[in-house]
Amino acid sequence: MKLKVTQVKSVIDRSKRQKDTMYALGLRKMNQVVVKEATPQIVGMLGKVKHLVNIEEA
Repeated sequence: MKLKVTQVKSVIDRSKRQKDTMYALGLRKMNQVVVKEATPQIVGMLGKVKHLVNIEEA
């Protein structure tokens, strides 16, 4: 299953860990969209930044 991830909030004033997670997911700008495979690692990363992104099935 693939997940469509859209960044909806800025990483300004977020912890370094959250910024690094967003960067590792490939999200660098507001409203940027990436499609990722729903592996346990990716799902875990999305869980840590769920307040900054919208997640949909692709």
